[in-house]
Amino acid sequence: MPSGIDTLPFELAKAHKHGSDISRCPMFRALPKGLQEEAKKNLHLGEYLHLLPIEKTGVPEYYPEPGRSLGDLESPNLIYPVGEGIFIHILVDKNDARNYYIAIEPGMTEDVTALMDYVEIRLVDFVGDLDGEETESARTQELLTSLDKVTVRGRGAEKEAKKFKKGGGSGTGRVPVTRRQYEAMRYLMVRDKEGMGPLQPLIQDVLIEDISCSGVGGLFLEHKIFKSVKATITFHNEEELDTFVIRLSEKIGKPVTYRDPIVDASLPDGSRINIVYGSDLSKQGTNFTIRKFATTPMSVLQLVEFNTFNYEMAAYFSLVLAHGMNMFVSGETASGKTTTMNAITTFIPPTAKIVSIEDTPELQVPHPNWIRETVRGSQKGEGSSSAVTMFDLLKAALRQRPNEIIIGEIRGEEGAICFQAMQTGHAAMSTFLAASVEKLIQRLTGNPINIPKTYIDNLNVVTIQSAVRLPNGKDGRRVVSVNEIVGYDSFTDSFSFIEVFRWNPVDDTFEFSGYMNSYLLEEKIAMARGLPPHKKRNIYNELTRRANILKRLQQQGVVDFNALYQVLSQAYREGVLR
Repeated sequence: MPSGIDTLPFELAKAHKHGSDISRCPMFRALPKGLQEEAKKNLHLGEYLHLLPIEKTGVPEYYPEPGRSLGDLESPNLIYPVGEGIFIHILVDKNDARNYYIAIEPGMTEDVTALMDYVEIRLVDFVGDLDGEETESARTQELLTSLDKVTVRGRGAEKEAKKFKKGGGSGTGRVPVTRRQYEAMRYLMVRDKEGMGPLQPLIQDVLIEDISCSGVGGLFLEHKIFKSVKATITFHNEEELDTFVIRLSEKIGKPVTYRDPIVDASLPDGSRINIVYGSDLSKQGTNFTIRKFATTPMSVLQLVEFNTFNYEMAAYFSLVLAHGMNMFVSGETASGKTTTMNAITTFIPPTAKIVSIEDTPELQVPHPNWIRETVRGSQKGEGSSSAVTMFDLLKAALRQRPNEIIIGEIRGEEGAICFQAMQTGHAAMSTFLAASVEKLIQRLTGNPINIPKTYIDNLNVVTIQSAVRLPNGKDGRRVVSVNEIVGYDSFTDSFSFIEVFRWNPVDDTFEFSGYMNSYLLEEKIAMARGLPPHKKRNIYNELTRRANILKRLQQQGVVDFNALYQVLSQAYREGVLR
């Protein structure tokens, strides 16, 4: 498997003779205090550090929780933990635009390959115990218990070592191991059997957004702080890569073969994976891409903090969704559409019944009355009749009396049913792949979606989100415009819409261009809130009030996705929001 010290991007320093006491190493005294403490507790981290050529790389800093400001570092050299004894070393590469991402794992500097092979044979006796466990945590515990049964360390190790050596590394006795060997085997056993193998550190690191394998060679990552980086995890040849991908696809229940070489599926943590198998399709060899799934989605206030949009825009979204308006979050691939849609679902009234429909589960809705449905491909040997499409699920959703229908992404014929649902009074949200309102309308009214032009005004709001270059030269994601669809003029065959918010790329701010000129706020939402025509512009006072409420919540530290939903739910109960 692609791991170990053979892929490190530097020549290893000469190991110091300090035995098991890392504090005796001359390098140790140069480390920051936090890193010293971690190196004492984690032998593999200490081993890695004293193999680091500090005279060339410099002494790494240690950050228990790295902040986004670290992305400004020109020459990063730092280590942070991701749990389960795994640490990440971000190291500058002055010869490349991408810096190094080095996963420091137990067993990284301890060669236990031969021992692992023998233990694997011995564990066959305990396979039945593992099969009987239903949950992952139970299987993991049983696996570690089985490892304890076939290994021995401490006082009994010397006696068993003689038997083991006499038998030529075979027999039925327990395998003698040192403390380091045991810790390495314990980690690698769980990582490879219950986890994602060499990808486990990347899956476990919540700061990784995307993992990309373009074929034989290293992996490329998108990091929330350090942007594009290159992992030192490497596939050395096609056989190694193909073997790994086959095992991975079997583990997630979507085996890839030459007959079925393309797989689109979800990993156990919900992350989305796409595999293209075989060098006949991909000239650099099998490739795969993983889009990470955050356990807890970004909240509206976190996106405001990142300046994806501002408080006024968030308040506008809250009014739009509170009053059952239909909304599409549109933009290019990887512009953050799903992140934004997840965040603003907290503005849907807490008593609403929500039905979501997706091909791959990515949506996260905080409401308890949430029906989550996903499509099903045709089952092998059953033909296409066993498939359940988004079109099928959307038709079924209309019979479930939802207050809000959320569609992961509209691509085809399900778009027609979605607009029919809007016409019958069902509020709907979706993401859509289009970089402007004009292109969105072109796609909706053309093949294969084919929405009648007269139906388009059922869609009330379209946000356009994009990955942009910021004034400081960095990359970012911004809602570049929020637009209200007014209607279709059959005489001129044209659509009218109002841009109510726009992003200013010069100073990275947002302009409320629709202030005192919003069709939706004045003509629909104000009326729904009982404002008479001569007072309809008082709706802007409500928008400002909501923006101030959100600002105060952020100042009070209520920024977590679930915590924010609970506070907003209470505000609905008490009549603060309605």
